[in-house]
Amino acid sequence: MAIAPTLPVSRVVNVAVEMSPTAAALRNFGAVLILGDSAVIDIAERIREYSSISDVAQDFGVTAREYLAAQAFFSQSPRPSRVLIGRWAQSATAGLLRGRILTQQEQQIDAFQAITNGAIGLTVNGSEKKALALDFSSADNLNAVASKITTALAGSATVAWTGSRFVVTSSATGTSSSVVLSTQAVGGAYTNIAAMTGLDDAVNVNGAAAETLAACVNALCDYQSWYALCPVSGAISDLAEIEAAGVIEAASPSRIIAFTTQNTAEIDPAGSGSLGAQLKALGYNRTLVVYSSSSPVAAASVLGRMASVNFEGSNTCITLKFKQAPGVVAENLRTSQANALRAHNVNVFAAYQNDTAILQEGVMSGGWFADETHGLDWLQNRVETDLWNLLYTSRKVGQDDSGATAIISTINKSLEQGVTNGLIAPGVWNGDSFGALETGDTLSTGYYVYMQPFDEQARSDREARKAPPIQIAVKLKGAVHFVDVAITVNR
Repeated sequence: MAIAPTLPVSRVVNVAVEMSPTAAALRNFGAVLILGDSAVIDIAERIREYSSISDVAQDFGVTAREYLAAQAFFSQSPRPSRVLIGRWAQSATAGLLRGRILTQQEQQIDAFQAITNGAIGLTVNGSEKKALALDFSSADNLNAVASKITTALAGSATVAWTGSRFVVTSSATGTSSSVVLSTQAVGGAYTNIAAMTGLDDAVNVNGAAAETLAACVNALCDYQSWYALCPVSGAISDLAEIEAAGVIEAASPSRIIAFTTQNTAEIDPAGSGSLGAQLKALGYNRTLVVYSSSSPVAAASVLGRMASVNFEGSNTCITLKFKQAPGVVAENLRTSQANALRAHNVNVFAAYQNDTAILQEGVMSGGWFADETHGLDWLQNRVETDLWNLLYTSRKVGQDDSGATAIISTINKSLEQGVTNGLIAPGVWNGDSFGALETGDTLSTGYYVYMQPFDEQARSDREARKAPPIQIAVKLKGAVHFVDVAITVNR
């Protein structure tokens, strides 16, 4: 049966659907990067993410400092959800060929055992190398396959099975070190194993010269995935740590760095020139130093507690003082030693005579409290991101009263979350006067936002489509660290 033509309903009722733009996400202020020098992660990859300590153990083993630091990090309560581990080329690195990940089917040993006359050609450090007459018939696993190829390469390179891929590493290090798949045919009656090993679709990573810690941190600042950095390699000089701290101090967006020191000069009342004393003199408020005589990765435990803070929650802000440090043995300190640490703005997990132990004092090297540095970094990002999303998702924010209302309301919403999470609280404003706010006024909400009226802004700013200057007063909630009590007794 023929179907008669009809008119669309849209001739009368026309509905258009428009998908709103996706808003920008907030930074993750719980993203901690543990920085080591183990060759597990190469320079090209640089950073790897882990969500469990078992995954870290699988890659690094249970004795590496990266593992020990991650263990302390994950031992917190509440437990952080993830950690990043990065690579520092503390010494020159070797070039390598990183094969593709093999499927479960490709990992079956039977296919390799069928190879009795295999071969593969590589170019190692610019020289052609061929592994010939490879017999895998007796190999019972892929580690054995890797070992047989290594033997055939006669010391020019080593081959390792990582559990998911084959990796060929040059025996030389430095900028001239390299491994690539050879373009020359292996020839003869040999079976080319490049495809079955995944080395035909591999990534080659050239060797690199040793880099300073500061150079490494500079390179890592190009990655936006982390907020806090914790170097855990051994034998880092005070100078190297101070230089790295200087990089973090000037970094944008804002970040922090944490070091563990085991130098007893920190607890010497007569000591001077220690790492803590030098960083304090520089006034670095983005550097946190932790003293531990027993644990070289104590700072990772402290960062783990900071990483557990969810600023989007209710009453979630903390002070670091009084917290525990899982994985760190409490220090038995004399009062003079504790005072020396406090004088250097160095934190410590200390034992008290009432059979408790606490982290103290929870300060950055320059004297700021760590929780306030952490919280204000979040607040800065929250205001920036919320205003960005206002401009990004709106059709237009006008240069008029409606635009001013939209901007101020957005900022107020950001600040209100600071009240909700416990960073901001009502109190007396002791800063300079601006807008309708006078010194000595009570901030009943904990904050005050002032925006110059559009009618008063300079014509050049209006023509450049700038908003008038915005000033914000914020009263931090703070935290009680000390209590003095006077008891008067009468008979």
